[in-house]
Amino acid sequence: MIDHLVAAGGGEGALVKILRLLPRDRFRYSVVTLKWAIGPDILRSLPCPAHSFELDRTYSWKALQTAYAIRRLIRSENVDIVHTFFETSNTWGGIVAKLSGAPRLVSSRRDMGILQSPKHRLAYRVINRICDRVLTVSEMVRRQCVEGEHIDPAKVVRIYNGMEFEQVAAVREAADLTSLGIPADAPVITTVANIRPVKGIDIFIRAAALVLREFPQTYFLVVGAVNEPDTAAELLQLARSLAIENNVKFSGLRDDVLQILRRSKVFCMLSRSEGFSNAVLEAMASEVPCVVTRVGGNPEAIDEGVTGYLVPSEDFAAAADRITYLLRNPEQAARIGRAAREVVRTRFSSERMISDLTQFYESLVETP
Repeated sequence: MIDHLVAAGGGEGALVKILRLLPRDRFRYSVVTLKWAIGPDILRSLPCPAHSFELDRTYSWKALQTAYAIRRLIRSENVDIVHTFFETSNTWGGIVAKLSGAPRLVSSRRDMGILQSPKHRLAYRVINRICDRVLTVSEMVRRQCVEGEHIDPAKVVRIYNGMEFEQVAAVREAADLTSLGIPADAPVITTVANIRPVKGIDIFIRAAALVLREFPQTYFLVVGAVNEPDTAAELLQLARSLAIENNVKFSGLRDDVLQILRRSKVFCMLSRSEGFSNAVLEAMASEVPCVVTRVGGNPEAIDEGVTGYLVPSEDFAAAADRITYLLRNPEQAARIGRAAREVVRTRFSSERMISDLTQFYESLVETP
């Protein structure tokens, strides 16, 4: 159960990957969404039944009707486990699942709690008592659950996101970015993030201004949806105020992210908070050296100086220093990229994620 399923990245993309890769000879499964419909492209790719409910408010007549529909689904399908993603599904959906007789409830945590409102935190106190397990995407998120939410450590399990190497191997050509005004031979520094303050794109732009002093032909590309138009406007104004608006490009959502990464010299993720970034894994698997903030699960993916660089949150000067170092030293950048790819292959592959998740689900059902 997930709040919405309309984007290809983040938690939504992770769930779609799980649904595609779980062994169908060992599991029978379906997906439920709340609030929004399932995106048509995603719907076509799902290997299982999908049920979408238009839940406007969690306390309304329609919410009660939705709860009864979910109850009927859980009971008619003899569901053993309900696994919830995102705030409304984790809280309202988790309570509905347990009241509907779901034998096992798994509640996901994919960030450091930054999206939890006061009402969510209150509801999570209930969920943390009634759920059977809490599944996290990194050790830092697990620590936040134990220390911040005071969940019994025995309940909290970490399974890392996984990267499908077949998708990376299938990329034959780098993206053509000339339509964005980026010359074919210009160095490109890329970040992949929906435009929200937490993603630190303002820090990315400030770092760009410093890098451009030494490498004026470089372009800085932001790939992601405009979730908050006011924030996007502020970022454009920041680039203008720094006189670098011609070198900072916003592409919006793209379906060729792996091709863009192949075109990139450096990948940056200067988030203020991060659970465990799929975008960082994609860059590492694509052999692009990464400069990321030392927040959340990032240090669990990046080995400083070996598979990338970690910088303090808000420190655009440190980020600029690492970017310029990589541009000055292309052979070192290539070594870091190759080492990063190997780490993803051995520690963060989709095969390992699905193996861990399969064992987790089966052990949960077998537990008395």
